[in-house]
Amino acid sequence: QVQLVESGGGLVQAGGSLRLSCAASRSIFSFNGMGWYRQAPGKQRELVANITSSGSTNYANSVKGRFTISRGNAKFPMYMQMTSLKPEETAVYYCNARRTDYAGIYYDYWGQGTQVTVSS
Repeated sequence: QVQLVESGGGLVQAGGSLRLSCAASRSIFSFNGMGWYRQAPGKQRELVANITSSGSTNYANSVKGRFTISRGNAKFPMYMQMTSLKPEETAVYYCNARRTDYAGIYYDYWGQGTQVTVSS
């Protein structure tokens, strides 16, 4: 098991920036990948960005060029720098880590989320 804890959310004006951090209770660098998801009120959770164990990244089209996901150290294995934030990006942002076992079954671990509010 691993516990994930997000931090860095808050209130920011449109066009502003925030940096989200994900802390892990143990090293998850052996996991297949990590990612950031977000969920706005009344909407489904959506992928924002993810990064594989080899460092390959993937972004939702809506955040390309503005958000940057990166790997850190064992205690804080993942960050996401968000710039030029928009009001519609107000949501709870979640840290995710995925592990796949020898049978190909994957296990997802989630943090409790951090609120990002972008004012217009």
